[in-house]
Amino acid sequence: MHAPKSGRPSPGDLANERFDLIVVGGGINGAGIARDAARRGLRTLLLDKGDIGSGTTSWSTRLVHGGLRYLEHREVGLVRESLRERERLLRLAPHLVKPLPLLIPIYRGDKRGPWLIRLGMVAYDTLSFDKSLDRHRMLGRAEALRRVPGLDPRNLLGAAVYYDAQVTFAERLAVENGLDARDHGATLFTHARVDRLLVADGAVRGVALTEMLTGETGEAVAPVVVNVAGPWVDRVLAGDAASSSPRMIGGTKGTHIVVGAFPGAPNDALYVEARQDGRPFFVVPWNGQFLIGTTDTRYDGDLDKVEPTDDEIAYLIAETNRVLPNAALSVADVNYAYAGIRPLPHVADGREASITRRHVIHDHAAHGGPGGLLSIVGGKLTTYRELAAQTVEAAGRALRRALPPGTTARDPLPGAAFPEGENPAAFAARLAADSGLPADTVAHLLAVYGARAADVAALAAADPELAEPFDPASGAIAAEIPFAFEQEGAATLADALLRRTMVGLGPDAGVGADRAAAAVAVRYLGWTPARAADEVAAYRAYVERFRPRALERPFAIR
Repeated sequence: MHAPKSGRPSPGDLANERFDLIVVGGGINGAGIARDAARRGLRTLLLDKGDIGSGTTSWSTRLVHGGLRYLEHREVGLVRESLRERERLLRLAPHLVKPLPLLIPIYRGDKRGPWLIRLGMVAYDTLSFDKSLDRHRMLGRAEALRRVPGLDPRNLLGAAVYYDAQVTFAERLAVENGLDARDHGATLFTHARVDRLLVADGAVRGVALTEMLTGETGEAVAPVVVNVAGPWVDRVLAGDAASSSPRMIGGTKGTHIVVGAFPGAPNDALYVEARQDGRPFFVVPWNGQFLIGTTDTRYDGDLDKVEPTDDEIAYLIAETNRVLPNAALSVADVNYAYAGIRPLPHVADGREASITRRHVIHDHAAHGGPGGLLSIVGGKLTTYRELAAQTVEAAGRALRRALPPGTTARDPLPGAAFPEGENPAAFAARLAADSGLPADTVAHLLAVYGARAADVAALAAADPELAEPFDPASGAIAAEIPFAFEQEGAATLADALLRRTMVGLGPDAGVGADRAAAAVAVRYLGWTPARAADEVAAYRAYVERFRPRALERPFAIR
């Protein structure tokens, strides 16, 4: 994820560069901003103290949606913006973003009854007048049970079916934005923590930083800094430039659990009203498993190690068993769980669900702060591209430069750049025929890399050992490990497993495959056995926060 493709920059390298724009934070919003800025000719540096997409982006419900429930809070503009951006992502990243049917069961006594649900469905369809997806349908009780036989039939009145979209690997969406930014001249430096903002004469001048993998320190200079660190926005502002800044982020915590197939599991995603607190939650078929979430509670703990609690896991299990009584889920069925913080505006009081999900581009100069400093509060996975475009326009104004129009609304992401005249289905068929790889491996490569799967297959074709799977569960092959480090900027084993190959999101959370992947790195990347052991240990220490079942039972090591 760095420029050049081989090797990482260092703080010393940055000292000799002059950037127009420094983007602090490599989540989907930061990566999107870097992509838009680089495509408009701005010399851009993207920094993140972790990896691309390793924070809030990886903690979502992985939906690209219009925000049906935002209608309850009269955020009609946000819903319209979200629906428009959903359509763009379906077109610009079809390998990652796919249509998803959702069913809302309606029970007697629910806070949202049939007429309110129908009204919301009509409004949703009206606001998505330019959509490619089907319109909603209202189902009677019998039809709802035919569609999802596992639903609790007691007091069931019917259901609504509507369509949004799912991004199975939100991390890959961020990575591909970063790849495109890099390919248009941006410098991407991951595992680089911003320690403080550099300010002189009332204006931001750059940042001081530490390379987290080596401890090396340095500075990077630019007249505009965009603070898009998500939940860490206030931490970035805690240095010289922000001594007078009020608290900006009041994030809420969301927890998800991941389980395997279970009795009564739905084919469609379920959007259900929880009985305990009335909050909507989802049961979503995802990555060969089921993703269930989320919670919404205020959080003031350690941002660097947010973990799901026993109570949150029990809540999601209980609510799922209530609506799907044959599931009989228990803690023993949870493959792993994850939790993250939504970077919402700080609001002292009120219900968490009522806090706006609309983003804010805060120009500090307009509020008595230093010139050239912008902070981003809020933002949704679905609307990252629009947020990025607006932010780059604001950066252009701060630079007093007329920028060319953005191109991200029409240009596909790298994995969607299929050969001219070849649609995704034809590309998939040709890849399967030409590569000779097993069907599960081809399916995996297409789901992760899209059109760039051909580059991975070409590596495998050059060396039979690189065509061997290192994770039989997903079909991931050895060639993906050198590809992750040499072409996609992975710097650690965790980067490769959790945000490049996506093996870390399988049922075992990458435990077992981690050692096999490290062995590939020893053979093809020159790692020493000691580094391989350290990387595996660091990976397992990291994923402990997900409470994976695989770390609590024996497992086979290849």
